Amino acid sequence: MTQLDANEAATGTGDRSRPRAALPALCATQIISWGIVYYAFPVLLPHLTTDTGWSTNAVTAAFSAALLVSAVAGIPVGRILDRRGPRAVMTAGSVLAVASILAIAAAPNLYSFAAAWLMAGVAMAATFYQPAFAALTRWWGPDRIRALTVVTLAGGLASTVFAPLTALLADHLSWRTTYAVLAVILAAVTIPAHALALRAPWPPAPPATSTTSRTPIARSRPFLLLTLAFTLSGFAMYAVVFGLVPLLTERGSDPTTAAWALGLGGVGQTLGRTFYATLARRTGVTTRTAVLIAAGGATTAALALVPGPVPLLILLAVLAGVVRGNLTLLHATAVTDRWGTAQYGRLSALLSAPATIAAALAPWAGVALAESLGGYPRLFAVLAVGSAAAAALVLASGSLMRQR
Repeated sequence: MTQLDANEAATGTGDRSRPRAALPALCATQIISWGIVYYAFPVLLPHLTTDTGWSTNAVTAAFSAALLVSAVAGIPVGRILDRRGPRAVMTAGSVLAVASILAIAAAPNLYSFAAAWLMAGVAMAATFYQPAFAALTRWWGPDRIRALTVVTLAGGLASTVFAPLTALLADHLSWRTTYAVLAVILAAVTIPAHALALRAPWPPAPPATSTTSRTPIARSRPFLLLTLAFTLSGFAMYAVVFGLVPLLTERGSDPTTAAWALGLGGVGQTLGRTFYATLARRTGVTTRTAVLIAAGGATTAALALVPGPVPLLILLAVLAGVVRGNLTLLHATAVTDRWGTAQYGRLSALLSAPATIAAALAPWAGVALAESLGGYPRLFAVLAVGSAAAAALVLASGSLMRQR
């Protein structure tokens, strides 16, 4: 229990009445928002390019631009969340998400398509994990890890639900009509859920954690080192996800088996999130962060060094997924575990923005590095070194915090 948690328990704010509908509502809206705004795109991509004649690179660049916009927009969104809570932000974000998907479906040319995705990037910042995490962190107080785990377990089902649903719709409808149908689902669930389930009063921010330094947290060396560590780790994690299938095919796997390995890694990711609460109780924040990032690097190194057989590589892919699942919750709790909840929305957005940008660039950068290095095994070896460097930065950040 952090000092802030102890203060909440002592004052009774940790036992405050919580909006009962908020957690199930956020579980539903995370599944639907991620499933439609994010995971429908790769399913519809081949249909879209075949119908329009637009290049795959240009279309994918528009989607990645949305992720970059999401990272930048998340910072002012975080400030609003800290002051006013999630209801207005997430409701407006849902309205914007619906408008964006409809604009994507109706786009007459590539420029309009790209503009619609930029609008979707703002909607992502207002509806995806970050605002949901801010809501649960403030409302649930010391019990936030349980609530965060539940909502990320639900969010992990987004691809499981909407990838096959989108594929089924696309088998019978055009990609434009499929997006329109998905927009109706998005509007019917997320707008009223956010407007009605997040109506509870927004608790006042607890006191900021005391510090002997006059440097603002966001400009302090511990924060900057942690941000760099998460950026390196995030780049490595997403480059591994996008590079797993080509790595396995280089190792002799057929494409279908390689795709199954990627899917099983997603199952491992969901499974990994169930372990985080126990890990959080038994480890300190710096140790936990460094160990998880190092474990991600270890699985990446194993995939780089182990030539086979394919079942062993699939097992390593699942283990990598288990680590990724824990890293999601690690990011969600990084600010509160170190600096409390007073500025959670803003600090969390600042911490995650560079990692989100790195994640958006990872697919292209990974391919380019693999080509220059001579294959995906060497790429994975370089990514493992990056993860090791990230773990070292975490230790340095923790050391500086202990000196303050």
